[in-house]
Amino acid sequence: MRPVLRGAWPQKNGQDIQFKEYSEARAELIRRLGEYCSYCEMHLDSSLAVEHVKPKKPSGSSTVDQTRDLNWNNFLLACVNCNSAKGNTDVKINDYFWADRDNTFLVFQYSEGGRILPASHLNEELMKKAKATIELAGLDKQPLNDSSASDRRWENRREAWDIAVDSKADLAQNDTPQMRRQIVRSVRGYWSTWMTVFKDDPDMLQRLIRAFPGTCESCFDAGNGYLPIPRPEEQV
Repeated sequence: MRPVLRGAWPQKNGQDIQFKEYSEARAELIRRLGEYCSYCEMHLDSSLAVEHVKPKKPSGSSTVDQTRDLNWNNFLLACVNCNSAKGNTDVKINDYFWADRDNTFLVFQYSEGGRILPASHLNEELMKKAKATIELAGLDKQPLNDSSASDRRWENRREAWDIAVDSKADLAQNDTPQMRRQIVRSVRGYWSTWMTVFKDDPDMLQRLIRAFPGTCESCFDAGNGYLPIPRPEEQV
């Protein structure tokens, strides 16, 4: 999951915008974070919804929680599959990792075949938290011999991995600034997959970090090969 900076509540004429519908926040979220799901990192030109981190109508509740429904600080972006998997689970924020609060790239690992797992360096408590996050958004789901399955997130990650590997091989044969720019321009989502494939190339990591709107640059150590580091507390 790409760590992002959602930023302060949008303003107009010096005043916080009061949303009448949560969908009104979509344009500003996209402007700041790009057209990417905050969970699976899929790129979507449409069908990208404003997602409530804490559900506006928790499971078992008969009414909408007004403190959540129109709260900018409770918004992220999500694709249909991640939004559906998360559903109305009334989450406890500290039981999960969140793209807008943590360096989520530090706690998950991506690998060949479209797999996403908790990072191996995590202690038992953080491992449990990472697993819970993956399960919450259904990021571990894989299609079972069904080519018509609507949930293609795993398949899309697998394809992105293969393209990234091929691109890295092409770069080895023709390592020019132009080729590097072209590779970054070709990336359509699945940022963490590309970051993993190019993990030993600091220049490409910097380019990928800066190419995606809203990526938390301070979650990476520019003086040490852009290795992921804990998110600065002032940004949590």
